[in-house]
Amino acid sequence: MENGRSETLMTALGFDPGAAQLYSRLLPLTGWPCMAVAATLSTSEGELKEEAAPLIESGVISCGETLTVLSPTAVVAHMLERAATRAQDAHDHLLKISQSVPYVAGTAARLPATIGEERPIDGEVIATEFTPETFERLVSATSGDMMWLRPAVTVHPSEMRFISVIEGATKAGRRCRGIYPVAALKHSPDVLRMRVEIGEEIRILPDVATHLMVVGSTHAMFPDPLGPVEQPLINVRQRGVVEVVTGYFEELWRRALPAAELEDLPSAERRLLLAELASGAQDEQIARRLGVSLRTVRRRVAELLVELGASSRFEAGVEAARRGWL
Repeated sequence: MENGRSETLMTALGFDPGAAQLYSRLLPLTGWPCMAVAATLSTSEGELKEEAAPLIESGVISCGETLTVLSPTAVVAHMLERAATRAQDAHDHLLKISQSVPYVAGTAARLPATIGEERPIDGEVIATEFTPETFERLVSATSGDMMWLRPAVTVHPSEMRFISVIEGATKAGRRCRGIYPVAALKHSPDVLRMRVEIGEEIRILPDVATHLMVVGSTHAMFPDPLGPVEQPLINVRQRGVVEVVTGYFEELWRRALPAAELEDLPSAERRLLLAELASGAQDEQIARRLGVSLRTVRRRVAELLVELGASSRFEAGVEAARRGWL
């Protein structure tokens, strides 16, 4: 791969132009002694390592006695693996939070005395349906951004009442963000477009595993156990818990597809399919996550390989990143 394409790939993966240019210069020098590499670039080993810090920290290169530089294909696979690991770590944190239910209801439950000061986590369990009225009271009593995960989009009168509350919040200057599964594009496109029109920012993932809502820095709400069913709903007001849940949402938001592409459904589905392929998912998993048949997945994969001029899925991932599709 020529230098220009390498630099384009690296910037597409989030590296700044300086790091991308350095990667292109170092790529043909992989396997050289670091001292020789530094001399070739007219710098010292210390200065080289300082300049290459973003690449070293991300694991794209290592500079011990010799220089090791991942190939462009390996870089794509490595960066996707890192993103998946971060998302899994955030998800594991959220699962641990759900185990704190005995301490949430504000009863006499207490943490073990060996921990130190005893105090229950601030919050409660909402055992009944989370209604538009409950949502409106929560919005009016709080401030700050709102964000949510929705495994499914319902189309009934109460949905319109939720939308009305969200519209009032966005008009008041509050940022509202939602992440939905790709199936919502097919089953409830009108509802999604309506939410976009009132100011909600929407992104799409192949699959959304659980309900979740965060309001400002004060409330985090999720079901117990985690999943697509909302009841019972845990409402936690503990700042540290809210921060962890917010971090989980932000990681998913970073990986999700912006709603700007919702009008171009074929393009949106193509990007989601590419992301699944690049993550190493098998055809059966992709079909389940995208809500399509196995035959459809295999046909689309074959069409993508032809469109990208690639002979393998990894090559397709590299070329897609170069084109800015990932």
